[in-house]
Amino acid sequence: MKTLRIFVATAALLIATGSTLPVAQAHEVSLGDIKRTNLLRNDLSAAGREVIQVLVEFGPGVSAVRHSHPGEEFIYVTEGAIEYKLDGKPPLTVKAGEVLFIPYGTPHSAKNVGSVKAIELATYIVEKGKPLLKLSD
Repeated sequence: MKTLRIFVATAALLIATGSTLPVAQAHEVSLGDIKRTNLLRNDLSAAGREVIQVLVEFGPGVSAVRHSHPGEEFIYVTEGAIEYKLDGKPPLTVKAGEVLFIPYGTPHSAKNVGSVKAIELATYIVEKGKPLLKLSD
């Protein structure tokens, strides 16, 4: 199980630090029961910042390992229910049609707590040139 977590985390890190995507060119990657579709990566008018948008699909019961981002994350759950555990806060379940804000650098994890696929639209406002995902202990 630990080997699988390391593989998934390493693969996620490689995907998160991938090349710049032009507008309207989606790039899809599957990692077991998690599928990421990279939708957008673009510079912002704020110096040194960029926006990245990703559609993330979780199979039933599937978790994303504890990690953080070099900026803010805005989550909109489009299907299912996902439980988020943010450091310093009680677990929170976000259902389809609901949103969540994750502050800069906050370690967190996510898990599909339903019996069907769950999908989130994740939008990141992050420091340009830094890896999108940093694994947390």
